Amino acid sequence: MASASPVSPEQLTATVRAGYTFTGACVELGACVVDGTAYAQTPVRVPLAMMNRHGLVAGATGTGKTKTLQVLAEQLSTAGVPVFLADIKGDLSGVATAGQPSDRTTARAADVGQTWQGMAYPTEFFSLGGQGTGIPIRATVTSFGPILLSRVLGLNETQESSLQLVFHYADGAGLALLDLKDLKAVISYLVSDEGKAELASLGGLSKATAGVILRELSAFEAQGMEPFFGEPEFDTADLLRLAADGRGMVSCLELADVQQNPALFSTFLMWMLADLFSDLPEVGDLDKPKLVFFFDEAHLLFTGASKAFLQAITQTVRLIRSKGVGIFFVTQTPKDVPEEVLAQLANRVQHALRAYTPDDAKALRATVSTFPKSDYDLTELLPALGIGEAVVTVMSERGAPTPVAWTRLRAPQSLMAPSDPSLVSSTVAASPLQAEYGAAVDRESAYERLNARLVQPGESVPVAAGPDVSPTDVQGPTVPPMTERAPSMIDSALSSPVVKAAAVAAAATIGREIMRGFFGNARKSRRR
Repeated sequence: MASASPVSPEQLTATVRAGYTFTGACVELGACVVDGTAYAQTPVRVPLAMMNRHGLVAGATGTGKTKTLQVLAEQLSTAGVPVFLADIKGDLSGVATAGQPSDRTTARAADVGQTWQGMAYPTEFFSLGGQGTGIPIRATVTSFGPILLSRVLGLNETQESSLQLVFHYADGAGLALLDLKDLKAVISYLVSDEGKAELASLGGLSKATAGVILRELSAFEAQGMEPFFGEPEFDTADLLRLAADGRGMVSCLELADVQQNPALFSTFLMWMLADLFSDLPEVGDLDKPKLVFFFDEAHLLFTGASKAFLQAITQTVRLIRSKGVGIFFVTQTPKDVPEEVLAQLANRVQHALRAYTPDDAKALRATVSTFPKSDYDLTELLPALGIGEAVVTVMSERGAPTPVAWTRLRAPQSLMAPSDPSLVSSTVAASPLQAEYGAAVDRESAYERLNARLVQPGESVPVAAGPDVSPTDVQGPTVPPMTERAPSMIDSALSSPVVKAAAVAAAATIGREIMRGFFGNARKSRRR
């Protein structure tokens, strides 16, 4: 190919070598390339301590983004850093199996100065709600929160605000929202004749809007999404584990079976980040991150997102760095990521961009404009990059961007294909997490409480409307107003001034603990 740089190879490699020479531990990406020739003595790398400065791996389909994730995940694990991978295409499970040597692998390793050896990495396999082979990951509706749930349901901003009022009401009424039927039960009550007084007391929540939310919940449930919500809720601290040999666990989340609702899995990943943020302490700068989180198909997260949702993502990305968590977004072009988020991504690995259409050419120009001034002609270079090559710039140890480097990337040492299904199944069966999260639990919550207290013996009254119910004609169970029920032993006890004072003090303490985060999700108690 024609030279993509106006300076000599000697000058350019000297600049790159100086820019990527660090004193601390590093993640090796590959070797500098000039005019199509890789210079193994000029490595391109990322300081391990800077992996929590977040990053972007971008490029057209088929340019090698997935293999880049694999290379990064392998080295992070070796360095004792846990890794989370969203396996959307189903091929990242190969990280659990040692790679097989081939002529291409041997040639690539020799080209970039890599000592290649097939290696498997400690891996846990997960699935959302048990829809797949992996250990089920579930969240309670309360923990998920109204903002994230609004995103999944496709609600507008007015409906999102109304859903927040429903959550507020359930909190105040002591109605635990664990799964979708709990939330439907509460909304059904609020839009019933018996609950209209309490609906009116909320203010800003109309019966029609509540009915729309209820209909969307029913439609969502009919799509088979109910298993994602409930208990036992996944403790995101389990993502921070190390293997017995000190390597970081690679948590591989299988997502192929939820492609019919892309907003669901992208939003679930944001729930995990928000949960980590609420639970982890501030740690400042560390020698290595506590966790690096790879967010594949990132455009699915941002497409059609509400203003409140985008603000919450931006805040999470901006602040979670100080808790030792790095986030890498993986997508086709930087324009898939909002500018406010893109500005937080200090480490960039840009694979090839193809300029086949006017829109492609516009995206190419926009991508070039986001890189520091370079000795390469990026407008010429980016469309000409080969598979497994990328343009790289990262955050140096002193906090400045490194020189832009055309890089031939290393080959993964694990299998560059899915692991054998029998290996995945046996790994899941042997995991201590399977015993903890494998079986769903349905304890007493809003649904059961409303039925037990409000439905008379012998009655069979649904607590939630079906998907065909008009949003302006939704009826819930025949419920006597809560203020008219007979006093219970608890009511009698709470009438005592001493008990009331104790309850107020306890509520204040609980209120400080059960806080709403950026996404309105409630922090849950931890096992450790």
